[in-house]
Amino acid sequence: MKTQIVLPTYNEAQNIEPMTQHLLALPLDDVHILIIDDASQDGTGQIADRLQQQQPERIAVIHRPGKFGLGTAYVTGFRWALEHGADYIVQMDCDFSHSPDYIPHFVSRMNEYDVVVGSRYVPGGKLDPRWSGWRYLLSKWANSVWVRFILGTQVRDATAGFKCWNRHALERLPLNGVRSNGYVFQVEMAYLCEKLGMRILEWPIYFEDRRIGKSKMTVPIKLEAAWRVIQIRLRYGALKHNAQVDYQRV
Repeated sequence: MKTQIVLPTYNEAQNIEPMTQHLLALPLDDVHILIIDDASQDGTGQIADRLQQQQPERIAVIHRPGKFGLGTAYVTGFRWALEHGADYIVQMDCDFSHSPDYIPHFVSRMNEYDVVVGSRYVPGGKLDPRWSGWRYLLSKWANSVWVRFILGTQVRDATAGFKCWNRHALERLPLNGVRSNGYVFQVEMAYLCEKLGMRILEWPIYFEDRRIGKSKMTVPIKLEAAWRVIQIRLRYGALKHNAQVDYQRV
């Protein structure tokens, strides 16, 4: 079974090579990587091209001419992965906040679920202790209070960006109509999964703060995301709670 990993990048020159090396060394039979670079200013795109030349059968690169956002990068990557025959599609950050070592566990549950979510907020999930109290409270409030109150979702980590999709799940999603582009893209995708009655498994992860570089998640971005959640409710309407949402007990 082919596993396609979609890696959006913007100024990840120090992370992209060790990340790809780690991913290609995973104990999975058929792993491929798609790097989608949004005109990075630090040479990330050039490093990606060099990696692709070294492993042309396993690494592909898409260069976009500007910083067009996380949501459009993932939609581009999902479509590309489906067109190139992926059975499972993994989305993740390139900064090691999502450990690649979880991916074989995610893939192992793909026969039972439509999507496996790397979750910080189920039993066994943990956040990096270096997070500030303000950052922790804002994230916890967004997931446990705001998103659940406005959208009625059951998933505990609606803003999670670490997921493994079954291709049939992505084929069911109306990707052409997904409008969210920033970090609230994760919320819209989670909402649509429940709206369509998908089988969702939350797998507890340790979410590490990025090892190198500066976080792109600022307070204004988080506040904008809160307003976008209301727009999602207005656009799609209420949930009927017909999704199967489980969490992995460890």
